[in-house]
Amino acid sequence: MAYSINDDCISCGACEPECPVQAIYEGDEHTLIDPEKCVECKGHFDEPQCVSVCPVDAIHLLV
Repeated sequence: MAYSINDDCISCGACEPECPVQAIYEGDEHTLIDPEKCVECKGHFDEPQCVSVCPVDAIHLLV
């Protein structure tokens, strides 16, 4: 699985530096997460860092 950023994203940039595997990048409309790179912070942190810093709750588990 991986995390995804929805259209509620305000492109604040808070999540990008928190990703330990550089899976987060700026897209055309808003910030995005590369699902091929996302490891849900497993092996790095106890919880996904991007989710914890997002001020608008725009990051959710991709289903």
